[in-house]
Amino acid sequence: MMRTADLPKKIAVLMGGPSTERDVSLATGHGISKALRSLGAEVVGIDVRDKNFQLPKDVDIAFIALHGTFGEDGQVQQILEERGVAYTGEGVEESRLAFDKIRSKEKFCQHGVRTPEWETIEADQHPRMPLPIVIKAPRQGSTVGVHIVKKVEELDPAIIGAAKYDSELLIESFVSGRELTIGILGEQALPILEIIPKGGFYDFTNKYPFLNPQAGGGAEHVCPAEIDKEKTVEIQELALQAFRALGLRVYGRVDVILSESEEPFVLEINTIPGMTEASLLPEAAAAAGISYVDLCACVIALSRTRTEGASK
Repeated sequence: MMRTADLPKKIAVLMGGPSTERDVSLATGHGISKALRSLGAEVVGIDVRDKNFQLPKDVDIAFIALHGTFGEDGQVQQILEERGVAYTGEGVEESRLAFDKIRSKEKFCQHGVRTPEWETIEADQHPRMPLPIVIKAPRQGSTVGVHIVKKVEELDPAIIGAAKYDSELLIESFVSGRELTIGILGEQALPILEIIPKGGFYDFTNKYPFLNPQAGGGAEHVCPAEIDKEKTVEIQELALQAFRALGLRVYGRVDVILSESEEPFVLEINTIPGMTEASLLPEAAAAAGISYVDLCACVIALSRTRTEGASK
């Protein structure tokens, strides 16, 4: 772990943002800010509204706590690069690649990463794959624009719903099974966390029940997941393989489905996973003996290693 003495002196925490996940990002940013202040850093919280956000001139690093579009898709990374400001997480191209579910799928297939069968369609087309399927807006975060379709009458409304976000849609074969997520810190796969939603699938309401308590969302988390040792190692190795297939080096969270026949399938990777009170990465880190404060410091240390490696 990073020693307090090694922590950058002045850190700007970028939070909020213009995406549909603004409220979650604000919660993430406040949590990170509190943790970094407890380590003695001078922290400046920046509520990002658009690309014209301002940073103090003497900031040592920007901690990106922006979820979804603008924050995870390479846009804010490009702006920080142009301004010569160091930042946490992945670089511009890696962020852009991981955020695009279609390009990620292509990389998974190229590197032999097991993932559900898939195809792409335009918003005015119908899928060729048989039901049940999952329809996804390919360049959105946190289950935004995701629809599970099991009946023919659900198909058109799902396409219309996903098409609000993109004209090109990702269609996946629906895999029934256990919902798992694996946090990655550099070369380390954290303990597997199983998500058991209260209802339906792990959608936005179930992920962030504190944003809308009246909706009755939420999920049970089991970490470490109750999976035998051999299968656990297999799933963690698959998660690392997927992480590396996209050229990622810093941190992230790999979402996996363990099918009813005990086959793990990678769905996607989040390069700026939530760090809120309801978030999965801090929970998995805690199961590995890494405190929330140490997790924030670790993200900075890994980010600096990425930057140093890129400059050589």
